[in-house]
Amino acid sequence: LDEAGLGFRDPDGVAAKACQGLLCDLIERLITPKAFASFHNLPLIAVNHLEAHALTPGLTEGKRPPYLLLLVSGGHTQLLIVRDVGSYTRLGTTLDDALGESFDKTAKLMGLGYPGGPEVERWAERGDGARFELPAPMLGREKPDFSFSGLKTALRRQAQALAPLSEQDVADLCASFQETVARVVADRTARAMALYGEQLGSGAPRLLVVSGGVAANTRLARELEALCEAQGFELLVPPAALCTDNAAMIAWAGAEHLARGERHGFDAEARARWPLDRDAPPAIGAGVKA
Repeated sequence: LDEAGLGFRDPDGVAAKACQGLLCDLIERLITPKAFASFHNLPLIAVNHLEAHALTPGLTEGKRPPYLLLLVSGGHTQLLIVRDVGSYTRLGTTLDDALGESFDKTAKLMGLGYPGGPEVERWAERGDGARFELPAPMLGREKPDFSFSGLKTALRRQAQALAPLSEQDVADLCASFQETVARVVADRTARAMALYGEQLGSGAPRLLVVSGGVAANTRLARELEALCEAQGFELLVPPAALCTDNAAMIAWAGAEHLARGERHGFDAEARARWPLDRDAPPAIGAGVKA
């Protein structure tokens, strides 16, 4: 507020992250904005942080829906049609580990640092991605879902067979893992592009947005660039600082709902899970009041 030259009553509203994480942490984080909004008589918007990722192109590029979204983070790997603010269709999701989690576990297996994504990418740069033939789960499947548990298991077996690992072994394993991931994600995204066109028609904007922390991976970005060029899609990746969880995307999503006249009461609940698409089954015990 000091940097913006604003007083406590000047904001149009208060946006607060209300989902995805440990409930005790979410409840604590929701209490303060509720108190602030209540005391200063400001409207409150409880934000689904998956939606905040989905709407980031509006903040960074002024892009409006519809578009196809690939969300790849530590906790989520999903392909969605962003039809409008508050309207989403999930085309595919991971059946086990999220991609970011798989990078973290790969790094841990190799004795590398955390977070795993940048470490695996750094070692992969000096490795041979063709040295190890790893399985590419779900490749060619009709529904654009993901699965990374089999890939992770195959990688562990290769590492165990080579133990103790040399630095070159680590680099080659990281490179082979990353190459396989890039191929799988491109294949699943290509299938989602076809479904996007079928559902929205030929007049829909051919735009692929990639968001979430794994969007910063340069090897994945190159694979998706080639895919978009082949399929006639524009590729949009927000700046790295806005790909991972951040306050700006929460504020933007809150502003989008506020501009539509939407408000949440002070009984808004914190949720461990809050699926974007309406067809997704509700999480058991998802809501807890703060």
